[in-house]
Amino acid sequence: MTAVPVPRQPSQSPDTDGGSSPSDITPVFALKELVSRLHREQNKIQDLLSSLGFALRSFKNLNQFLELTPLIASRVTDADGGALVLFKPNGQMRLERLHCQDSHQCHDIRKALETATRQLTASTVPSPGKVVVPFSNLTTALDHHVSHSLGSEIQLFGTAILAKNTERGRLYVFSRDPDYAWTETRQKLVRLVADQTAVAIENDELTVELRKKERLDRELEIGAEIQHQLLPRQCPQIKGIELAARCQTANRVGGDYYDFIPANYDQIRPRKTGRGEPGRWSIAIGDVMGKGVPAGLIMTMLRGMLRAEVLNGHSPARILQHLNHVMYGDLENSNRFVTLFYSEFDPATRTLSYSNAAHHPPLLWQAATNTIKRLDTLGMLIGLDMDTRYHDAHVELNPGDTIIYYTDGFTDAANQSGSRFDEENLIQAFQWACHHCDGPQGVLDHLFNQVQQFIGVDRHNDDDMTLIVLQMSPAE
Repeated sequence: MTAVPVPRQPSQSPDTDGGSSPSDITPVFALKELVSRLHREQNKIQDLLSSLGFALRSFKNLNQFLELTPLIASRVTDADGGALVLFKPNGQMRLERLHCQDSHQCHDIRKALETATRQLTASTVPSPGKVVVPFSNLTTALDHHVSHSLGSEIQLFGTAILAKNTERGRLYVFSRDPDYAWTETRQKLVRLVADQTAVAIENDELTVELRKKERLDRELEIGAEIQHQLLPRQCPQIKGIELAARCQTANRVGGDYYDFIPANYDQIRPRKTGRGEPGRWSIAIGDVMGKGVPAGLIMTMLRGMLRAEVLNGHSPARILQHLNHVMYGDLENSNRFVTLFYSEFDPATRTLSYSNAAHHPPLLWQAATNTIKRLDTLGMLIGLDMDTRYHDAHVELNPGDTIIYYTDGFTDAANQSGSRFDEENLIQAFQWACHHCDGPQGVLDHLFNQVQQFIGVDRHNDDDMTLIVLQMSPAE
């Protein structure tokens, strides 16, 4: 803003009647008018900036705020107009908004600015034999193009719009008045408007990210709900054994899996008698490498395929063989694999047949000898090797025998010092529970409590934890 010189006050001579001459009044009046005009201009600037601040707080639509940016910038500096140019993430740019006091000149100025941005955008697109303008030089190149397009008769000032330490565009203000000067005060006012614009852009991006997060959270809630519904709602009643199971996910959607599957169609529809089913039942536990939605999707796919295979009546090793063949094509490029322990219990013979695809072997506590045995067979992860072979094994269970199926969330659980719970601690806790806990639910609760105490009562395990407890009923 150009300072207006204050008129120098002439020397005064006393009047005989004590009054003042007209030459005495004129300098005082001029000074008062100057102060009054400066005060009005200051109030106008404050009102305009306050309006911009109100828009920043109130507008929910970024485009509405951007409409005001060149208008306010030109008004607070008494310029003829302003223009807002925004940069896109790919280095391209566009004339976002333009304001001109003279509508007849607006067409020519728009054409000049669009020509400048179009030429510079074209220079950022690589092609054979063309020198590409580096992104770091966009600002200098844009200022040059805009100044050249508008012509030398335009008094132009441009400043950066910085959001998150990245230049997101340029705010230009211009005047055709040959006596117009870009004083330091006017430059500061333009930068202030540019800073407000940058805040509006950041707020809009944060709002968009928040909405994306809310949608993702909702999708995760739906995924977790679907996954929860796919896991067994309760343990089935099977003749000769008692069961307890729990899946505790680290995230809302997890990669752990367990299932109880009847071996034939007649057992799918639950009976109203409440008595245990006489047929064979499959008991499976698995773990998809990784967590979150991708692991949850693979787990869902695994569940459907395994249930279809069980109804074919093959041996455990044959079922894992077929499952590996089917899933190999889907998993080989995903860098995700599945560990799976599959078993079948026959109430008539009290025999558990099983096969393992690189899952943590279940632990069998034999009541008669007070010893613990690992139930394991050779076999690679599901989806790792098309030609891997799986093997069958079986064990006869006696009254009181107890088996725990578990995922690596138990043995990998770490405390604050970084020590892991490991298998030895799990074996000790399991053996204690077999002597002192009442039924499979008591054993399950005790093992979960032991892990929680190990990692800390106020801490959360970083991995999913799934546990199945199978206990043979006492001899009748």
